[in-house]
Amino acid sequence: MPPRKDTDASVSVPCFYGAELRYQRERAGLTLEQLAEGSFRGLSFLSQIERGERGMPMDLARHVDERLGTDGFFQRRCDDAAKARRVGIAPHFADVAELEKLARTIEDWAPLLVPGLLQTEAYATAIARSAMPRATDTEVEEVVQARLNRARLFEEASPPRLWTILDESVIRRRVLPPAGMAELLDHITEVVRSTRSIVQVVPETVVHPFLMGLTRIMTFSDAPPLVYTEGLHSGQVIDYPALVMDYRESYDLLRAAALPPEASLAVIEAAAEECRNEAQQQHRP
Repeated sequence: MPPRKDTDASVSVPCFYGAELRYQRERAGLTLEQLAEGSFRGLSFLSQIERGERGMPMDLARHVDERLGTDGFFQRRCDDAAKARRVGIAPHFADVAELEKLARTIEDWAPLLVPGLLQTEAYATAIARSAMPRATDTEVEEVVQARLNRARLFEEASPPRLWTILDESVIRRRVLPPAGMAELLDHITEVVRSTRSIVQVVPETVVHPFLMGLTRIMTFSDAPPLVYTEGLHSGQVIDYPALVMDYRESYDLLRAAALPPEASLAVIEAAAEECRNEAQQQHRP
């Protein structure tokens, strides 16, 4: 058996919190299974907390303090760890950001912007500055880094299977100068090919059943599927089975209306080439 890889407590507050949980559990002589007993939480849930990958709900913090005799430590620091996990992430998206790490599949519909998992630093910065014109450089940097860090889920042993459908206007909208747009579009194709993800493009002239805002459908190995929809300053998680099925059907119809995956990649690559040519022309004397 390979040696256990301990969580680096110096990485972040959640990692420190998780490392302390493991230390106190082992100090008490309990296994994860024994600590989970009576908590109404699964073994994998506790393991993810110890690795700093998931937040601890207050009810579980109370259970842990009682079982480990830690004098309320985990309850007192529960909110601190939760706040640290949300740095740079909009409150209405915080739960979804946690859930995407656990998802079996992620299916995005992006009618206006490139989804966060496919953004470059330059694109994320431009979007953040546009959305938060009064924000400080530090606040913008927190948002950008949180967005880029989310893409690290592709480095996991079993990352979610990503399927993204983009409106054609997303790749045509010049959020960045030509060179930056070329970098963004190249990045999208690189991520799609290296992670064996799927991307489709819906031509701007096509009428389809999803003429609305950003929508995401996530499925899980050990939980029911859910839908997330987002507006300008708010988002909603939908888990009512009948409504999730309605969104599922609409997404399938959208998928059928989009260009096939290889044709979609060709459109994105062609757009990237156009941007590169434009950037070169701008630099000619």
